[in-house]
Amino acid sequence: MAIGTPGLTRRRLLQVGVGAIPALALGVRPAQAQSTPPVTGTVPPELQAFDDAMKNYIAPRNIGCAQLAVARHGTILLARGYGSYAVSTLVQPTSLFRIASAGKHITAAAVMRLVQDGHLDLHTPVTTALGLSTPADPRLAQVTVMRLMHHLGGWDRDLTYDPLWYDHTIAANLGVPLPIDHADIISYTTDRPLDFTPGSKMVYSNYGYMLLGRIIEQVSGLSYEAYVQQNLLTPVSVSRMRLGRSLKTEAAATEVEYDSTYTNTSVANASGAVVPYPYGGFNMPNQDANGGWLGSAVDLIKFATVFDAPGPVLDQTSLNRIFAVPETGVTSGGWWYGGGWFIRPQGSGRNTWHDGSMPGTYSFIARLHNGISYCAIFNRRQEGAAPDFGAIDAALGQAASSITTWPTTDLTPQYF
Repeated sequence: MAIGTPGLTRRRLLQVGVGAIPALALGVRPAQAQSTPPVTGTVPPELQAFDDAMKNYIAPRNIGCAQLAVARHGTILLARGYGSYAVSTLVQPTSLFRIASAGKHITAAAVMRLVQDGHLDLHTPVTTALGLSTPADPRLAQVTVMRLMHHLGGWDRDLTYDPLWYDHTIAANLGVPLPIDHADIISYTTDRPLDFTPGSKMVYSNYGYMLLGRIIEQVSGLSYEAYVQQNLLTPVSVSRMRLGRSLKTEAAATEVEYDSTYTNTSVANASGAVVPYPYGGFNMPNQDANGGWLGSAVDLIKFATVFDAPGPVLDQTSLNRIFAVPETGVTSGGWWYGGGWFIRPQGSGRNTWHDGSMPGTYSFIARLHNGISYCAIFNRRQEGAAPDFGAIDAALGQAASSITTWPTTDLTPQYF
């Protein structure tokens, strides 16, 4: 059973994730053969199908580091790390990975919390919220907070560019040194016309979610990271998650290493050095609200309980707005994009999911209508002739469908 739309997974991998395969790839090395990886953590016998699915997925894709967490009705039942890094450091269930766009629901939840607390209106134009002018395109005034959340803002990276991956061009155009920052990206993009009229169609936009991060900062008076940690993560006891950095020397203490066959000219400075794409080939801090979080699979599964029922983070009205049908964008397959989730009704409930992709990272999280949720994260993504990474959707969905008896042991206290 695939939770995502059949035939759409590869498209999501390249277009829905944080970045696409780099157009300026400067070098490729052959993938190395890999045996069954070492493992850590706990897999109850009843859930062996999930573990088997992960191992069968990892081997042909030469994945060195991976994680899986599975929960039912908010109770964590499986938590496992696969592989090793830094020669002999085993991946633990709590090791940190870049999660890319699989964290967009975090930003959406932060927006809804500000609305819930009376500090923000979903119909506020981005021009008002951030004080942006509209000389390049008056239609920018039609871009509201809600339209940003639903990817209805008017930017189409397939027609023009994704400004979150345009560092060298933006720096040269503005005459500023590398690394560029959010203000540079906004200045460059605001000075150019939109690709379509806001609200007329849904086109996935990392830039739109980056703007939501700046609105969160403007309204709250806190950094995006601080607001999320204080108002979203801490209330549900998720303490490991933080924003990632660009360079390997800046990695968090328990962060895995990232693997990519691609290189790029560094965007971390003006040295012109050719670097591994995951380490300075893109600007990780600039990805913050659209895909910059570090977390583990158990962290994401724990935080996902925020969307199950009213609680210390979101009330019922906020949840209704997160999952509401947008003004446009419902597909022929019956799914749409809500607040940081792809959503499809299933029976009396709904399936929600998201994946994430950037050089050195692929992630997938799903919440099913029957209370089952799972998250898998990997330290590489689709490159070259590797088997489709989006196949994790069907692999884990089939594993979930095969379970006849669910364990009752709760692993949550072990990790939180």
